[in-house]
Amino acid sequence: MPTERLSMRRIRDLLRLKFENGLSSRAIAASLGVSKGAVGEYLQRAQVAGLSWPLPDGVTDTALERLLFPGQPKASVIPRPEPNWAHVDQELRRTGVTRSLLWQEYRAEHPGGYGYAWFCEHYEAWKRRVSPPMRQSHAAGEKVFVDFAGDTIDVIDPLTGVAQAMKLFVAALGASSYVYCEARPSEGLADWIGCHVGMFAFFGSVAGIIVCDNLKAAVTNPDRYEPGINRTYQDMARHYGTTVIPARPYKPRDKAKVEQSVLLVERWVLARLRNRRFFSLVELNLAITDLVGELNARVMRAYGMSRAELFATVDAPAMRPLPTEPYAFAIWKRCRVAPDYHVEIDRCWYSVPYRLVRELVDVRIADRTVEVFHKGERVASHAKSRGRSGHTTIADHMPSAHRRHASWTPARITAVAEKIGPATAALTQAIMTDRPHPEQGFRTCLGILALEKIYGQARLEAACQRGDVIKARSVSSIRSILKTGLDRAFLDPEPDPEPLRHGNIRGRAYFH
Repeated sequence: MPTERLSMRRIRDLLRLKFENGLSSRAIAASLGVSKGAVGEYLQRAQVAGLSWPLPDGVTDTALERLLFPGQPKASVIPRPEPNWAHVDQELRRTGVTRSLLWQEYRAEHPGGYGYAWFCEHYEAWKRRVSPPMRQSHAAGEKVFVDFAGDTIDVIDPLTGVAQAMKLFVAALGASSYVYCEARPSEGLADWIGCHVGMFAFFGSVAGIIVCDNLKAAVTNPDRYEPGINRTYQDMARHYGTTVIPARPYKPRDKAKVEQSVLLVERWVLARLRNRRFFSLVELNLAITDLVGELNARVMRAYGMSRAELFATVDAPAMRPLPTEPYAFAIWKRCRVAPDYHVEIDRCWYSVPYRLVRELVDVRIADRTVEVFHKGERVASHAKSRGRSGHTTIADHMPSAHRRHASWTPARITAVAEKIGPATAALTQAIMTDRPHPEQGFRTCLGILALEKIYGQARLEAACQRGDVIKARSVSSIRSILKTGLDRAFLDPEPDPEPLRHGNIRGRAYFH
């Protein structure tokens, strides 16, 4: 076993005893508690280094050690080129580019360059120097961070036995790290909004800002500076009196709070449920709620309090109260008004004021209602139709001519015909009865009734009697009867005029 090297202080004493006091090597060894051979070795090293006593001024312990122990001479090392880390970082942002690919390109250009492990280690060190993580501080009740976990959990259909993967929604408050978790069938808009409604109900209050990821259900345009927020998501935020601020694309540190909570939920919830089988989403969410409750009740060593205690004392007092009613899910659709002043929603048509024909309108489609907005003003509201291919029309939306036409009914047509005469009423009833739908005979009946303005009630009534005899059922037939005078046979005979009395007129009695 090699002898431990003496400290520089003891080596100075060794040189002082030798050159100043003139002691022998044996005496020096006894004084310092080392072997005689060690004393001889240190004296030899001092001689090789050209040291004299007293030591020159300014010789520090470090300098003395370098003189006594210069070490082995280093072989000449050819410097190896270091990669351009800024270029590497820029290339890694491109689709499909990996560190391994960039390292291979670096070695192809510099065959004697560094290895892959050195490449990755030094890139990470450069990245930390250039972009150190910022320590975020969260005000009470200010932010809630939301995201979907990457891992899923299955729910089995009890009838078919088919397993469906459920997505795990996770939310965490900024100040208290209070966690909410819920399983949903998808990451679609309806489930995304439903998760937020459940989250606010769980908190019993509303945070000032929602920080979300750039998933399609939330962000329509994931721009770093001017992100586009889904209109339904904005509508939900407006209902709860909060606002949505998406994280920057490819910047998970912006929502580090929920990223850590997702990892915690995967370990605390999913790992514990991995051997259980669930046959309904309700059953799964009940199990998740129990485990999340235990998670929130655990004492955090850094704070000496649980998340639930921190939430009650820090976040909850600073958060806004819930609205009286939870948000009712609705989607928005951009439509152009058709020439018949209707918009099409799910194969059903809903009317808008006719002045908006060919205009672009925004339609809010809720579970029970359909609302139409033009330039931010609501112009129509309808109860949502449960059928298919139906029309819902409000009379006030129609032009006056259309309202007059739409006001005709079989009963009204019959009532107008009866004012002309029984034959006219019978003919209109026969026309509507002969058609598969009474409405198909409306135009024919209205055409016949319009002939009254030209020929009068009496002639029209007589023409309808004639039409009943010959089984005429069209406007052209009744008009032809009136034009040719065939209706006159059915007119009442005119009374004989009074005879003229004059002296030069003999009269009828003269001939009898």
